[in-house]
Amino acid sequence: MQHFTCVITLLFLVQFIVVTSAQLADSPAPAGPPNITAVLEKAGEFGTFIRLLKSTHVGDQINNQLNNSVNGITVFAPTDSAFSSLPSGTMNSLTDQQQVALIQFHELPYIVSISQFQTISNPVRTQAGDVNNGRYPLNVTTIGNSVNITTGIVNTSIASTVYSDSQLAVYKLDQVLLPLEIFGPPAPAAAPAPNKSKKKESSIAESPSGTSDSSGATAAVNLKCTYEGGIVFAAAVISLWWSY
Repeated sequence: MQHFTCVITLLFLVQFIVVTSAQLADSPAPAGPPNITAVLEKAGEFGTFIRLLKSTHVGDQINNQLNNSVNGITVFAPTDSAFSSLPSGTMNSLTDQQQVALIQFHELPYIVSISQFQTISNPVRTQAGDVNNGRYPLNVTTIGNSVNITTGIVNTSIASTVYSDSQLAVYKLDQVLLPLEIFGPPAPAAAPAPNKSKKKESSIAESPSGTSDSSGATAAVNLKCTYEGGIVFAAAVISLWWSY
């Protein structure tokens, strides 16, 4: 009887272990941080933006920040049609550094929900630059549930929310955000340096007084000669007078 009881107990333990193992196997693994390219690939219509995220390695930067930061990330994702509407050759005309800055211009280094745009302070800092130094700012305004974004060149609105959780918010845009730093008018050419003044010619002409002095000297010589001549003449007259 005791032997039978032991066998029953052993079978029960084996069944318990098998069931528990099966339940553990069926349980999903804890979800990790979201992956920006995976989110966009699932949503569709963002092929060009995904390609740029990969070629500039900004996608890797976003995923690293999602894994190592508590601030989260906000991404404005232009659609393929948004890139297609750009003038032909626009993207190819950019340097590698400008392409990186352009994609980072579509990224805020913290998460912003749709409702939080109503209280956000302008200008909004992007990952491309520090607005305290006047670099790559965005201005955001809201009218009801509509969120309008202005770059100084492009004025567009958030079309829809692609993805949102506690770490990542991705918003769909129908236009590419073009920053003034890259697509704005060229800075005006620096004014030419003033020509060095020519060596001043002597502003003092020959002094009239110099001529006067010369004339005076000549007159004095003539007067002296006249005086001396008069004395000689007078002496000659006296000499003739005494001779008579």
